[in-house]
Amino acid sequence: MTDANIRIPVEARDRLARIAADEGLSLRAYLARLADSLLTPEERAARAEQTRTALREWNGYDPTPAEKSALDAELDRRLAKAFAP
Repeated sequence: MTDANIRIPVEARDRLARIAADEGLSLRAYLARLADSLLTPEERAARAEQTRTALREWNGYDPTPAEKSALDAELDRRLAKAFAP
């Protein structure tokens, strides 16, 4: 495997190195594991579509864009209430 150099602030590097060391890993191994655990935007979109398809097939859940918007607004309202000072 070819290595790559990535420029990040020293503080970020040091923080990642501490996290890696705490898990018994080198920074290189930690970053490789982190990259393997994340999804690309394309992978996230595919997974979301798979989830929508599974829900539709399982229980008929298939909200319209207007219903999605209303659900998002309700969630935003509840979150604002939960985190209000």
